[in-house]
Amino acid sequence: MDRTVVLITGCSSGIGLHLALRLASDPSQRFKVYATLRDLRAQGPLREAAQSRGCPPGSLEMLQLDVRDADSVAAARARVTEGRVDVLVCNAGRGLLGPLEVQEAGAVGSVLDVNVAGTVRTLQAFLPDMKRRRSGRVLVTGSMGGLMGLPFNAVYCASKFAIEGLCESLAVMLPPFGVHVSLIECGPVRTAFQEKLEGGPGGALDRADAETRDLFSRYQRHLERIFHEAAQDPEEVTEVFLAALRAPRPALRYFSTERFLPLVRMRLTDPSGRSYVAAMHRAVFADEPAEESAADLGGPGLGAPPAAPQ
Repeated sequence: MDRTVVLITGCSSGIGLHLALRLASDPSQRFKVYATLRDLRAQGPLREAAQSRGCPPGSLEMLQLDVRDADSVAAARARVTEGRVDVLVCNAGRGLLGPLEVQEAGAVGSVLDVNVAGTVRTLQAFLPDMKRRRSGRVLVTGSMGGLMGLPFNAVYCASKFAIEGLCESLAVMLPPFGVHVSLIECGPVRTAFQEKLEGGPGGALDRADAETRDLFSRYQRHLERIFHEAAQDPEEVTEVFLAALRAPRPALRYFSTERFLPLVRMRLTDPSGRSYVAAMHRAVFADEPAEESAADLGGPGLGAPPAAPQ
């Protein structure tokens, strides 16, 4: 039986690394995984983990792929020996945190290049063959930051909002070709993502005014609390990717956690945005976390089952 060929971008750590391992070590042995990295010198953790997990020979291959470079994407596609990719996982991404006015132009451009243009380049490389074969699945790592604006994440949210529009547009058009696009909407995940923020956490804060620096300090305390209460392990999130991959009729969106859905719904029920802006500001910047802020930020806590597709 032909194996399902999966290519994943951004596999040096985090969700990409864990998803590659999960599929390559699946007991069914039905997956051939191409785990791609921008720099193959960073493949050590993935290679060591694959050996310790006992991934069968030939189940996992590592390729160089830099989503910022169309030639690099094309070269990786050419090295897929099966001549096809059945499942494409667009996971490569970068973050940018801090006041907008202190962000360097290079950092802003890098985040948009990787998160938006990089995803476009990858899709442009692999979609035509899927359409010709009238078969294929595309899974894209989304974020709650693509469904609602988060303070001090303006550029990151802009990139993730763009991904929502990109994927939704494709999802409407591609079904006649037998190709399905799904977003895996993630909340906070315990990965090295925060350690790899473009320009470092906060950027050049000394260039911001005192009141903005105080608000950023409050936001950091809020972020630490949310990560402590609600961050998921990447292994938990990879199971949501598997659910989307295996679904007979894939949904456009899958949620790794239900915790933040009340705020997402608030944006829809009050299109003016007043309710969401007030609730988010109160939840993040209140001098003392109010008891009701947990309800503002979502229902079930850590350990709740993944949400049903919406």
